[in-house]
Amino acid sequence: MAPVTQPLPVTSVLFACTMNQVRSPLAESLMKHFHGQRIYVDSAGVRAGDEVDPFAVVVMDELGIDLSRHRCKTFDDLEDNNFDLIVTLSPEAHHRAMELTRTMACDVEFWNTFDPTLVDGSRDAMLEAYRQVRDGLLTRIRERFPLSRGPTV
Repeated sequence: MAPVTQPLPVTSVLFACTMNQVRSPLAESLMKHFHGQRIYVDSAGVRAGDEVDPFAVVVMDELGIDLSRHRCKTFDDLEDNNFDLIVTLSPEAHHRAMELTRTMACDVEFWNTFDPTLVDGSRDAMLEAYRQVRDGLLTRIRERFPLSRGPTV
């Protein structure tokens, strides 16, 4: 009987979405909040975004996490391409990550995540869509990267 192998520990994670304005910055900041002392975390988009979405800043501020200094970047802007894991949050980012990992040893996981910028309506309705994305990412991060102890949100 072959021995059961444990997955290698993840020491670096890249979160990727389409423009690095909402989903991947939310995931990056949540991951840094919980694991920033032991895992290198970054985020990128397929296309260049102008600046982090103001609604994303608001919903992270509700958790006491400052996202206002986030600077949008693309895969090409990354200083380091050596990640253990790339978590893609949009189909376009997943396609780009799969192209990138053809020449590197890196796992890719697709967490299909709704784009809250598609919601029209009142400010409250839009904020609720952003909160749902934030909370969904929070749940996925807690499940995929469990804490033995540390900060809670």
